[in-house]
Amino acid sequence: MNATTSATSVSPGVRQIWARGRGLLIALVLLLAAGTAIAALRSGEQHGRLDPRSADRFGSRATAELLKDSGVSIDVATTLAEAMATTGPDTTLLVTNPDLLTRDQQRSLREATAASGGRTVLLGAGPPSVDVLAPGVRTNTPAPVSARAPGCSLPAAGRAGSVDIGGERYLTDSPDADGCYMSDGLPTLLRIAGTDTSADTDSDAGDTVLLGSPDLLYNDRLDKRGNASLALQLLGSRPHLVWYLPSLGDASASGSDGDNGGDSGFLDLIPSGWLWGTLQLFLAAVLAAAWRARRLGPLVTERLPVATRASESVEGRARLYRRANARDRAAAVLRSATRDRLAPLLGVAAADAHSPEALISAISARLPDTGLDLRTLLFGPAPAGDTALIRLADQLDALEREVRTS
Repeated sequence: MNATTSATSVSPGVRQIWARGRGLLIALVLLLAAGTAIAALRSGEQHGRLDPRSADRFGSRATAELLKDSGVSIDVATTLAEAMATTGPDTTLLVTNPDLLTRDQQRSLREATAASGGRTVLLGAGPPSVDVLAPGVRTNTPAPVSARAPGCSLPAAGRAGSVDIGGERYLTDSPDADGCYMSDGLPTLLRIAGTDTSADTDSDAGDTVLLGSPDLLYNDRLDKRGNASLALQLLGSRPHLVWYLPSLGDASASGSDGDNGGDSGFLDLIPSGWLWGTLQLFLAAVLAAAWRARRLGPLVTERLPVATRASESVEGRARLYRRANARDRAAAVLRSATRDRLAPLLGVAAADAHSPEALISAISARLPDTGLDLRTLLFGPAPAGDTALIRLADQLDALEREVRTS
């Protein structure tokens, strides 16, 4: 019995498990490999983004070298304290990612620059920062980066000519603002003059310049069109340049935010793009689960692809009953099948095959001298153990043979 059970076991083996799960496993491996490759490629390209010390394609070392050759001294700041400590009338402050600053950082930076009398250049300032760092300025739908003509009277833009710019588009009601490089009538470069307008146009004290996109400062774009000229004029109007690279690691970023009155939580420190990406992956996982899940519905009769011997089916079902200790179910099946076979032999209608009175009376009439307890044998309780179940099966077989030979 043990040999037969092991030979015809219905438990899935290693080969069956591998055949069922290899497709999903291969897809998962490919997905992880693709994600790792994309992350590696993108991290290589984006390393040192707008960093004046980086020679990567998205770095700005070429711009920094040109400014140094023009006599401009450059200090790199990675914290808000460093950026504010060096502001002054002879200083240009370049903020590479103003949207990364918290509200408190933005207010502190605005107070420092407004009183410094220098120039502030904001790269890609959007809705999260423009209302604080450039009061009175609003943003509109971003435009794609492309070559654009100045279309304004700002001398720096006129001398530079066409440059690669786009991104944020700005609106303002200030009469002292210069808007250049239009996209659908809205400027992608906006210069707002400060209160002190005694100096010449190109070096007004306390002015703010907003660039919709930072592309003209990248190493791989600096030599195209008038990008280098515009970069040198905007960032080299003062003898000193502070190149501020905001970072989430700045201690001032963990302070209380004026909008919520409390400390920034973990989710506040995660860029919005990562949150949206995680949500999309979650929805994709839900859709994949719904696609691969079993559909519950009515049973459908389906022809087997191969012929199965009756003995194998019986043995398989018997093992399932034994594994579940379903002796009551097994006994009920044996008794019902026996009654179904005895009824036509005894002339009992199929509708009365499971009626104790009709079937037992017919058997008693055919076998008046039988010593079996027919009611207990055919309609009795479930066996108490495996031995009793085997004895029941033997007695049912003996009763059927006796009826057939009588």
